[in-house]
Amino acid sequence: MAQTAVILFWFATVMYVAATVLYAYFFLSKRAAYSWYATFLTGAGFLCHTASVGLRSVAEHGTDLSGPNTLILSAWALVLAYFVMEHLIRVKVYGTLLVPLSLVLMVISQLMSVRVGAASPLVENWKIGIHVALIVFANAGFFIAGVGALAYLIQESQLKRHRTNVLFKRLPSLANIDLIERRAVAFAFPAYTAGLLLGVFRAIETDPPGWWADPRVMLAGVVWAVFGTYLVLHYTQRASARTTAWITLAGVFIVAVVAVTARTVPAGFHVFGL
Repeated sequence: MAQTAVILFWFATVMYVAATVLYAYFFLSKRAAYSWYATFLTGAGFLCHTASVGLRSVAEHGTDLSGPNTLILSAWALVLAYFVMEHLIRVKVYGTLLVPLSLVLMVISQLMSVRVGAASPLVENWKIGIHVALIVFANAGFFIAGVGALAYLIQESQLKRHRTNVLFKRLPSLANIDLIERRAVAFAFPAYTAGLLLGVFRAIETDPPGWWADPRVMLAGVVWAVFGTYLVLHYTQRASARTTAWITLAGVFIVAVVAVTARTVPAGFHVFGL
C-alpha cells in the first residue's frame, strides 16, 4: 500500500508538470483548449494526489505531520482551493500560479524527506485529523487571497503610473481580483474558525498544561482576528480595497509565521519539527 502511494505521488507530480506547461501556454495565448487540457490534467493529478495521501495515512495508521508531508498536504489543499475558486468565480488565470506552486511544494517535500529521520508525529485521532485538514484548507484559501491582494496592489500601482505591460494585461480587472480575494477569505475564514474551535475542544478534552499559552495557539488567534477584521471592513465598506488588500497580506504573513513557529520554537505542544 505504501509503495502504491509513492507511485501515485509521482503520477500526480508528472500530471502537475504537464498542467503547468499548458497553463503557461494558456496565460500567454488565451487559447481555451490549453486551459481545458490543463484543468483536466490538474484534476487527474489531484485524484492521484488524494489517493496517495489517503493510502499513505492508512499504511502508517495515521497522517504524518513531518515537514515534508505538511508540504504535500499544503499542495493538495492549494489545488483543491483552486478548483473551488475556479468553479465559483470562473477565473482560469489562478491555475497558472497555483498549480506550479503546488508542484514546487511537492518537489521540495521530496528534497526535505532525505533529511528527515524515521520518527515523525502522526495524527491518529479523528478530531485532530479534521482540525488539521480544516486549517490546511483555510491556509490555502488565505494564500489565494494573499496572491489576489498582491496582484491588486501591484496592478493598481501600475495603472496609477500609466505603466502597464503585456503581463498585467493578462490579469483580471481590479474588480475581479478584489472579488477573488474577498471570496477566498469568505470561504477560508469559516473553515479556519471551525478548525480552531475543534482544536480548542480537543485541548480542553486532553488538558495539556498551559495549552492556551502555546505560541501557535496565540498566533492562530491573531490570524483569526485579522481576517475577521478584513471581512467586517470589506462587507461594511468601511475601508477601501487597497486597505483591505494590505490587511490580507498582513494576515498571510502571520499565517507563514505560525507555520515556521510550529517547527522552530521549542515551546508548546504544536511543535512538529523538521
